[in-house]
Amino acid sequence: MPSTSESNIATADALTLLLHNQHALGAAIEEITHWISGEGADIVADNVVAALGTLDTNANAITDAIMRLRQA
Repeated sequence: MPSTSESNIATADALTLLLHNQHALGAAIEEITHWISGEGADIVADNVVAALGTLDTNANAITDAIMRLRQA
């Protein structure tokens, strides 16, 4: 059975990969939002920007969890 420290490392590693995916998705969505906004669909662009805010908030929480796991 793996130790708690090993489990924390594995969990932190998995969360780190998910966080990288979240950042990549956020960047892609932001690029699409710029394009949509340029096409005159400002309401859609505003909704996407709000969703990106949620991604940022969650990314901060994930980062905090990763740091706590790595320090344990």
